[in-house]
Amino acid sequence: MRLNPQHFTVAKLMQSRLFRIPDYQRAYSWQKRQRTDLFEDIREVHRTGRDHFMATVVGLARDTRMIDADEFGVVELVDGQQRITTLIILIKAIEKALDAADQTEGKISDDLRRLLVKGDDHNLVLLQTNHDSSDVFASYVRDGNIRQDAIVTAADENVIDAAVECEAFVAKWTEIGTLVELVATIRHKLSMIYHELDDEGTVYRVFEVLNSRGLDVRWIDKTKSQLMASIYEYVEKGSRADGLHEMQTIWKDVYRRLGLDDDLGDEALRFAGTWSDDARPNRVLSEQDASAALLKAAGTKLATIVKAAAWLKVVVAKVVDLHNDQRRAAVTRIGQARFLAIAIMLREFDEKTEAMLLGAWERVTFRIFTLAGKDSRTKVGEYIRLGYDVLKNEMGADEILEALGGLAEGFDIDDIIDEGTWDEWYGGYNEEVRYLLFRYEEHLASTSGVKINDSQWAKVWAADPAKSIEHIMPQSSGKGYVHGLGNLTMLPPGVNSSLKDKPPEDKALRYVECGMNATMAVGREIEAGLKWNKEAVQDRAAKIEVFVRAEWGD
Repeated sequence: MRLNPQHFTVAKLMQSRLFRIPDYQRAYSWQKRQRTDLFEDIREVHRTGRDHFMATVVGLARDTRMIDADEFGVVELVDGQQRITTLIILIKAIEKALDAADQTEGKISDDLRRLLVKGDDHNLVLLQTNHDSSDVFASYVRDGNIRQDAIVTAADENVIDAAVECEAFVAKWTEIGTLVELVATIRHKLSMIYHELDDEGTVYRVFEVLNSRGLDVRWIDKTKSQLMASIYEYVEKGSRADGLHEMQTIWKDVYRRLGLDDDLGDEALRFAGTWSDDARPNRVLSEQDASAALLKAAGTKLATIVKAAAWLKVVVAKVVDLHNDQRRAAVTRIGQARFLAIAIMLREFDEKTEAMLLGAWERVTFRIFTLAGKDSRTKVGEYIRLGYDVLKNEMGADEILEALGGLAEGFDIDDIIDEGTWDEWYGGYNEEVRYLLFRYEEHLASTSGVKINDSQWAKVWAADPAKSIEHIMPQSSGKGYVHGLGNLTMLPPGVNSSLKDKPPEDKALRYVECGMNATMAVGREIEAGLKWNKEAVQDRAAKIEVFVRAEWGD
């Protein structure tokens, strides 16, 4: 592999090029922290006058394009797109701030505008991003419009945040220098090592080599590049095009499902690699080991390479689905429990069977990690081995159900519930409080033959649990029992905040009208004359305990 890396300033890099980010690359994901670091680098360069090396950029030369009398090379960015995107947003922020009436600033403003937008039609921008269906990036680069109203995805929101932060940075710059100096600093003092190749297979190998040397690239991105490179290395040229197209479609779907949640991508890779390994595990593989296992499974044939990527895509979908299931948040906080749940989901049982198995998984997990108060170090191997066996050994539903029951051994309900179990449930257990009270709500609805008010509970699930957990006797009362489970109930977030520190008798009517069965029952009791005190809290906790023992006992 012969490379010709070039050391370019930002001005040189952006000269006579049009950049593109393919759909199968990650969307714009830089956060405030990375942008703040960039701004600080620029300030330091201006202060010291020294040149500053920023990063390595890898590009795939696609073709050339004539615009008016100028020729531009079209380059797909394989690495460095986050930094390039931010720099372009920053350049636009500067162009907006320059004084068009000033001769010097006006000329620079015109130069920057021509750099960012090519042609008289104001249509072709310097960088075409992926996943920009809302057009927030292109709109800003063309017209300087920060379209808060057009945000659809997390990537859109990051672009808008970047525009706001870049404009704030530019506005504050005048405290230390002129805008002309800022333009000069960015153009001529910031530099990058640029690799531009015209062979796609070589591009992915370069990306792989560069990012095996400690650069900050996520393992899921490295895995993608290595799989792409494998097609070029092992697959005959005649079969290559169809395979590449399929791979690009798979990765486009992967990144769209993941959005900007890097942690979900890391977890999906770890899970997919663990199931791809032949060794029965005691723990989920690290990202690096999982990537190696997945690449080993991919092998050297086109069918198996594509199959490995497709398998990761399937796992990503299930990881995202489980993460988005807010109702199960109290039982999905434990990593080994998520691994087992996704193994069940990947088996593609019929809907009724899957619901039955996931219900059993929920019960044993809540029993161990909430009712028994165990932490994430508990039963790691048991959960992971079972999750591996469920998928790899294609265990039947009855076998899985029996094995789930075995996980609860040693956690007898009579041993884990004692006199103090319900005393302190607010604060560290907010997700668990919401989950338990929802399950109690389901129980009350079932026994009384009424329906759960789905619209009210939808508001509860959409908000932070603390915004919906209502202290019947308010916290401001200073009573020692205010955080006991018996004193906690659920309200839609807006209703909860409106009641604040009112005494129980003043809130009872709102409780009755809230549409949530357990809370309505409390309201009716108080309206009927029940004095809400420590005894009433203990009595309610005892009623909930009867349900808990029935639901989570043997």
